[in-house]
Amino acid sequence: MRTWSARSSRASPRTDPRNAATIADNVGDNVGDCAGMAADLFESYAVTLVAALILGTAAFGLHGLLFPLIVPAIGVLTAVVGVYITRTREGESSLTTINRSFYISAVISAVLCVIAAYIYLPGSFGDLQGPTDGTVVAAMAGADPRLIASVAVIIGIVLAGIILWLTGYFTGTEYKPVKTVGESSRTGAATVILSGISIGFESAVYTALVIGAAVFGAFALATGSITVALFAVALAGTGLLTTVGVIVAMDTFGPVSDNAQGIAEMSGDVEGDGVGILTELDAVGNTTKAITKGIAIATAVLAATALFGSYRDAITQALAEAGGTLQDAGTAFAFEVFSPNTLVGVIIGAAVVFMFSGLAVNAVTRAAGAIVFEVRRQFRDNPGIMEGTVRPEYGRVVDICTRDSLRELATPGLLAIFAPIAVGFGLGVGPLAGYLAGAIACGTLMAIFLANSGGAWDNGKKLVEDGHHGGKGSDAHAATVIGDTVGDPFKDTAGPAINPLIKVMNLVSVLIAPAVVAFSIGDSASTPLRIVIAVVAFAVIVAAVVVSKRRSTTIADAPAESAVS
Repeated sequence: MRTWSARSSRASPRTDPRNAATIADNVGDNVGDCAGMAADLFESYAVTLVAALILGTAAFGLHGLLFPLIVPAIGVLTAVVGVYITRTREGESSLTTINRSFYISAVISAVLCVIAAYIYLPGSFGDLQGPTDGTVVAAMAGADPRLIASVAVIIGIVLAGIILWLTGYFTGTEYKPVKTVGESSRTGAATVILSGISIGFESAVYTALVIGAAVFGAFALATGSITVALFAVALAGTGLLTTVGVIVAMDTFGPVSDNAQGIAEMSGDVEGDGVGILTELDAVGNTTKAITKGIAIATAVLAATALFGSYRDAITQALAEAGGTLQDAGTAFAFEVFSPNTLVGVIIGAAVVFMFSGLAVNAVTRAAGAIVFEVRRQFRDNPGIMEGTVRPEYGRVVDICTRDSLRELATPGLLAIFAPIAVGFGLGVGPLAGYLAGAIACGTLMAIFLANSGGAWDNGKKLVEDGHHGGKGSDAHAATVIGDTVGDPFKDTAGPAINPLIKVMNLVSVLIAPAVVAFSIGDSASTPLRIVIAVVAFAVIVAAVVVSKRRSTTIADAPAESAVS
């Protein structure tokens, strides 16, 4: 919302220090692209690691409890190496330099993880120390756990490399997609927006296929045991996260370069080649931020897939305690996708992603509008701001950003928590599994679409600012600014927010699964109680959405106080 509002205030340019929203823009870059994405990656790191430890104990016993800790430990070392080997060569693009260090550190991670697997793990499943799943040893007789673990980790590392290349292609200024956005600016803002949307749709397909191939490849490593197969998927996630140190560094590069350019423009002291260098670095930063978002959604998918194993185990154990089986539990426990109630769960899960994205974008619209009101009020009430004799109230704008962000978080947060509760208790654990599948599939496509379309719009603007199609101040530049303004809530709010949405809904589902089973069959079964819980959860969601919708989204000249009340 900080960049959106800085651009939307018509009284002064976005980088003019007299515009109070300019400082909020710089603060927001650090909050959103540094702290926010780092927190998201940390969450993915923790969730993937926990899933790997749970499944590893079941599949590999004590060895499976420790090996998932060894893999990220290697990643810490290779991240340090990756940072120190980043050296720019004469005439080389900054993005090429960053990518080279990433690929080198990824190769080092892969080699070290394979060595660790063959040193630490035994050569057969019979030599593993106490897998809690008693069927693993017999089902995987003749297989080599070292080979399975090594290949699974390598799949995750390769996935990170492919996502890096794909995202760089669709959001980098030197490739055709962004050049297409730049060329479309000659015919107005509408064609800029359409070209960015088409790029986002196309990139989502390729990235989702790559993520799906990685999940399937890891799962196929152990066709004899579902437990080992899910553990392989979790290991692929830990393999991907061996690169997380370099990824966080790449992500931080984005706001650093963005703020450097903003400060330079505010000072007015940078001219000539320096302007071009800062513009190029800012464009590279946009690409690295998009790469981080792509890898974050990949980790969310791998973590969610691994958590399916925990969900399955929770249901199985709850059924055993209730004295029932899947066969005699009824249609509410049917997991087949062709079962109508499960298909309904898939549809609801996909719909929740759309609702969540809409709420996030709408929240940015309202909060940014409040900031626009405030900036215009300052110009109106303090004419000295434009004359340079009065200091703008920067803190007030930052405060509006902070308060509105926290307030607007409530509705999407309630949706993420209570939607699985409503589906699980209302329809059963089978439709809830379908709900999670629909949310993961739709969330993957939506997050990548939002992140890459926003990145393409942003770098399309940088391309024009670099002197193409008329340069700064031209009609083409104005068109790309509009596209970039639309793209900010896409790539900086709704897109990244889908990652924790997927993980939160999976965790909630795992936690409520035993209660759903207990209230469905056995001595404690109570259909009325299940329905009441589902209705209450649904009512909470409806109330939150209604309250959110009642807030005005109209941006017009009005006192700032009425906009933020």
